[in-house]
Amino acid sequence: MYESTFPWISLMIISLPVGAALMWILPSRYARIVALVTALFDLMLTLSLLFRFDASNPDFQFVERHSWIPTLNIEYAVGIDGMSVLFLPLTVLLFIAVVVASWNSIRTMPRLFFTLLLLLESVTLGIFCALDTILFFLFWEATLIPLYFLISLWGIGPHRRYAAVKYTMFMLAGGVPLLFGFLLLAFDQAGMSGGVPAGLVFDYVTLLNNPIPGELQTLVFFLLFIGFAVKTPLFPFHTWLPTVAMEGPIAIAALMTGLKLGAYGLIRFAVPLAPKAAVEYHWLLAGLGVTGILYGAVMALSQSNLRRMLAYSSISHVGLVVLGIASFNLQGIQGALFQLINFTIVAGGIFLVTGYLHHRVGSTDMVSLGGVARTMPLLTTFFFLFGLAAMGVPGTNGFPAEFLILVSALKTHTGAGLAALFGVVIGAAYFLGYYRRAFLGPVQSGVVADALDIWGKELLIVAVFALLVIALGLYPAAVLDLTEASSRAWLGR
Repeated sequence: MYESTFPWISLMIISLPVGAALMWILPSRYARIVALVTALFDLMLTLSLLFRFDASNPDFQFVERHSWIPTLNIEYAVGIDGMSVLFLPLTVLLFIAVVVASWNSIRTMPRLFFTLLLLLESVTLGIFCALDTILFFLFWEATLIPLYFLISLWGIGPHRRYAAVKYTMFMLAGGVPLLFGFLLLAFDQAGMSGGVPAGLVFDYVTLLNNPIPGELQTLVFFLLFIGFAVKTPLFPFHTWLPTVAMEGPIAIAALMTGLKLGAYGLIRFAVPLAPKAAVEYHWLLAGLGVTGILYGAVMALSQSNLRRMLAYSSISHVGLVVLGIASFNLQGIQGALFQLINFTIVAGGIFLVTGYLHHRVGSTDMVSLGGVARTMPLLTTFFFLFGLAAMGVPGTNGFPAEFLILVSALKTHTGAGLAALFGVVIGAAYFLGYYRRAFLGPVQSGVVADALDIWGKELLIVAVFALLVIALGLYPAAVLDLTEASSRAWLGR
């Protein structure tokens, strides 16, 4: 474990609330600029961490430890490894894109909006870095506050407050088993040494190195699995996502589909902290993964609204991640991590383009579209590129991720792998069918005929995402080399 001599991670996390506080000192008209500058500063910090990261070392690096609640052995402990390092710059990049996408569309209470956005970014980065289970849980639950207000105050649907409450209730319900799982782990360690509270263990690395008894692993695994499955979301805990995608701000939907924190939690906590139970119930993981793939694809096929279709598409694609985890081999876990990284780029990017479309046309219903390619060729091109990546077409970053997952699944769960292949075919059908009807053909609406194509800041942000799609598709080793050492260590446990 590499202890950091400079608090890079703490600076990355704390700089965002500092920028949010600065907004309330300066006039409100500078809120957007402060948010963008703060996020850009954070991007430089995350890139600095990435360039300093030693990919050959499977241990946690840049670790910071400070006693927080000493009577309960709870620490402020943060660090990163090969499984988390890439999520930091990509998360910040997605938040920068959301700031730019909201530049002109947020006209009411902009200072509060961008403050909540920076706070959400801070706790999200904390989730990827936390090495204490209670610290992780606090970061996890802290995402609820900004998201509730972002959805309820700036949502674009008539039922936005219902969507905010529904999301919050789902997450609170999922947080209960999560907390109980962490407490069971801590109390089990206390029972072996020191008693309560002196022997309580919330340190993630210590818990990894001291596995719990087999009979307790099953309970801990299911508690953690349910808590993370709600946020992933996995079928049947998925119903909040289409609601939020339709009622909430489209830029926030880009964050919620692009950042699959629940799937990251499954990889980081649920499986390695209860490894025997995870392997024993591999069939459940594979079954739920395939169910999500097929259910999300079939539901997406029947949608007439682009945002709802993309929400169900996200549910389908995250099923692939769970199937990759269930394979318990190097190809499967690297493919799952690659797919999670792709979510940030592809799902985030396609939702941002959808937001640009909604801002110009006022709707994403199919009946309001048609002939978009004639008046907005750049927007149409980028949407098609992100769609190709979502389908896993060779040359895009979606191909190596889906290929690794499918190969690993066919080796370990042949039936599930074949079903996943069928789901991929359905995925191509719903995307190409909607694209043909909404973007091609004659212009059917005067609003579409008068719409302006993307340009300026919007074009720059989308172009960056598009370059990442192509670059990682042509050179996937950029991701695989960074994740290999940590993936092997994960499998070894």
